[in-house]
Amino acid sequence: MANFDEIAFLDATTQAELVRNKEIAPAELVEAAIERIERLNPSLNAVITPMYDQARQRATGPIPVGPFSGVPFLMKDIIAFCEGVRMAMGTPLLCGFVPDHDSELTLRFKKAGLIALGKTNTPEFGLLPTTEPVAFGPTRNPWDTERTTGGSSGGSAAAVASGMVPMAHANDGGGSIRIPASCCGVFGLKPTRARNPLGPDFGDILSGLVCEHAVTRSVRDSAALLDATAGPDIGDPYCAPLPRRPFLEEVGADPGRLRIALSSDFPFGRPPHEDCMTAIKETAALCESLGHVVEEAAPSMTRNSAEETGAFIAIWAAGCAATVDTIAAIGNITPTEQMFEPLTFAIYQQGREISASRYLRAVTTLQRLTRDMARFFADYDVMLTPVLAEPPVPLGTFDAPKDNPMKAWERVVAFAPYTALFNATGQPAMSVPLFWNKDGLPIGSHFVGRFGDEPTLFRLAAQLEQARPWASRRPRVFA
Repeated sequence: MANFDEIAFLDATTQAELVRNKEIAPAELVEAAIERIERLNPSLNAVITPMYDQARQRATGPIPVGPFSGVPFLMKDIIAFCEGVRMAMGTPLLCGFVPDHDSELTLRFKKAGLIALGKTNTPEFGLLPTTEPVAFGPTRNPWDTERTTGGSSGGSAAAVASGMVPMAHANDGGGSIRIPASCCGVFGLKPTRARNPLGPDFGDILSGLVCEHAVTRSVRDSAALLDATAGPDIGDPYCAPLPRRPFLEEVGADPGRLRIALSSDFPFGRPPHEDCMTAIKETAALCESLGHVVEEAAPSMTRNSAEETGAFIAIWAAGCAATVDTIAAIGNITPTEQMFEPLTFAIYQQGREISASRYLRAVTTLQRLTRDMARFFADYDVMLTPVLAEPPVPLGTFDAPKDNPMKAWERVVAFAPYTALFNATGQPAMSVPLFWNKDGLPIGSHFVGRFGDEPTLFRLAAQLEQARPWASRRPRVFA
C-alpha cells in the first residue's frame, strides 16, 4: 500500500473511496492515524483525550455504511457528548465529567461511518480565539509552533492541518470554526443557525449564536459531512431552511456571476494588518478573474455600534455565567476565582450582573441586526471580509493580567473583529485558505452567504479551490 504519511493528506472522501474499494482496511487507516497522532501530538498538543480502544473496536467491527465509512475523525472537547468519554471543556472543574450518552450530532457522525480517535483541545469553555487552556496547555500551530492555532476549535484545526485526520468536529459561537481554519490553513464552514442539531441536551446555545460542524481539508468533505448531519432533531425549537438538493451536488456546480460585497470597513476603527489586507485584495481579484462582480459595500452595522457590540457581549457573558452556575449546582460547589482562568472568572462575574431585562433587550437588538443584514443581502449574493485582523499571533498574546483580566478581552476583539457578527445574524460563513504570507503563515478569506444559502458558498468555495488549490500545501515541519 502507499505511504501512510501520503494517505494522511488525502481528504476524507478519497480515504473513504480507498476503504470502499478494499484498497485499505479501516483498521489500517485507524492505526496509521493513531501512529501519526502519537508522533506529532507531543509537539502540537492537539489531542487531549485519546479514544484509541473504542476506535480500534469500531474499525474491526461492523461499520455503518455511510459517506465516510472507516475514516478517522476527532471530536472537539466541547458541546457534543461522547458516551463514556471525558468532556472537560478546557477547565479543571470538568476533568471528571463523563457523559452517559451520545449527543445527536455524535450519533450522526457515527452513522456516517466516521471513527473517532479522540477529543481535541479547546480554551476554557471555548471563550477565546486561541487554544491555550491552563488545564491542558497550549495547542501549537503546525506552520509555526510558537504561534496560535486560533480558537476555540484550535485542536481540531491543528490536527487536520498536520494530517492527523482529514477532518475534525468543530463548533462556532463567535468565529470558533473560521478563526482556527484561517490560522491553520484548512477549510472551515460555519453553517446556517440550526442547520445541525444540538440535542438532546440543548435546544440552542447563547440564543442561537452557536453552530456545529467541522474543519476539513477539502470543500467536498465539508459538503458531504453536512449532508450526513444536517436536519432537525426531535423537539428542536427551530430549524434551518431545508436545502433543495444535497450540498455535495453544489460542489463543482456553476455558481453563476455572483455579486460580492467587499467590506473594507475597519471594525472598532482599527485597520487590519497589511498581510490581511493583501490577502483580501488578492481574493477579490481572484473572484473578479472568475467572472464575479466585486464592489466595495458594507451594511452600517459592520461598523459595530456600541449597542450591537454590547448586546453580543451581554449574551456571551450571560452564557458563561449560566454554564458555570450549572456546573456549580451539579457539583454542589461555590465558584471561586481560584477555580478558573482570570478572564473566565471576570466574564462569569460580568454575566451574573446581567439582568433578565437586559438579556432580552440584547436578544431583541441582535434580532433587529439580523433583519437589517438580510435587507443588505437582498442586493448581494456574498460578502467578503478578512477572517482576522492579524496573521496568527504568538502564543501568550491573550494572557490576562490578574489585576485587570478584561484587558485580554480588548486584545481578543482587536484580533477577531469580523466573525462574531454572523453568529448574531445566523448566516452561513466560511474561511477559505487562499493566501500564505512571506513568513509561511496561512491567512483565510471570509465569505458570508444569505441565511440558509450554504449552496452558494459551496459552489464558490469549490471554484476557488480549483482556481487556487491548497491541498498540496503542508506545514514544512510536520509534512
